[in-house]
Amino acid sequence: MKITFFNDWRLGVLKGADRIVDVSSVAARIAPTAPHDVINAVIGDWDLFKGQIADLVAKDSGVPLESVQFRPPLPRPINIACMAVNYMEDGTRKEPAPINTFIKSPMSIIGQGETMVLPDIPASVFEGEAEIALVIGKKATNVKAADAMSYIFGYMNFIDGSARGVQPAAQSFYQMKSRDTFAPIGPWIVTADEIRDPHNLQVRLWNNGVLKQNYNTSDMAHKIPRCIEFVSSIHTLVPGDVIALGTNHRGLHAFQDGDQIELEVDGGLGRLKVSVKDSLKRAWVRETRLERENKGLDPIATQTAGKYAKT
Repeated sequence: MKITFFNDWRLGVLKGADRIVDVSSVAARIAPTAPHDVINAVIGDWDLFKGQIADLVAKDSGVPLESVQFRPPLPRPINIACMAVNYMEDGTRKEPAPINTFIKSPMSIIGQGETMVLPDIPASVFEGEAEIALVIGKKATNVKAADAMSYIFGYMNFIDGSARGVQPAAQSFYQMKSRDTFAPIGPWIVTADEIRDPHNLQVRLWNNGVLKQNYNTSDMAHKIPRCIEFVSSIHTLVPGDVIALGTNHRGLHAFQDGDQIELEVDGGLGRLKVSVKDSLKRAWVRETRLERENKGLDPIATQTAGKYAKT
């Protein structure tokens, strides 16, 4: 099942390839009724809700997808845990990096058709990492890897926005990752039963129609069960929480004003489309990290114009 919000925060489920059915009535008894409360409650009591939702979808023809405005399927997760350096970079890493995670602010969430805004700060570059994220389905504390997959409600597209090079370096992850609008997600969540093997999905990101990232989740260093085990050993996860599973960095490149970004992960996760806005109109070279490395250059794109550019 593919579940999301649309229009005035109506709870919706996709029907076929091109329609969406309003299933908000099944959550009418949930109080309070802010969107994040609704989806977290539905996820947490999925065994109760899924049959009712399936019945509604079977009886209703829905409306065309192109006629609705998508909203983030998870408007305000309590926890957004992101795996750091979690890919083998197409075999160029000799061994996995030590497992590590950072937290993004729930205020960083945006959804389909929204805008990632680059702040007025002296970052060396702004990048967006194409990722698949999992959504927790039940309370998880000190979960063993052997049991971890049963804690997953579903999967969705996730872009991890990053402001590189912010100072002081000791505070870099917080300043780099938790900016408003720096976590585009969606357009929907695909329930786990529809994903045969999350460790064998192609992840692709286009910038202005040009394919920049193209990798497979089989390259993941610390697999999903280990990620859940690690994060839940540090703090409890609850229904609707997110673990973003990292990226292959070789296709990373500068995001800049006017860019149209599209992310698609196999498995029916849909195509997430967002734009980028920079009121300062700064510019960077368009090369990916891999293209720059192949030229013997610093992999981080060079700023060529605008405020903070080095002259």
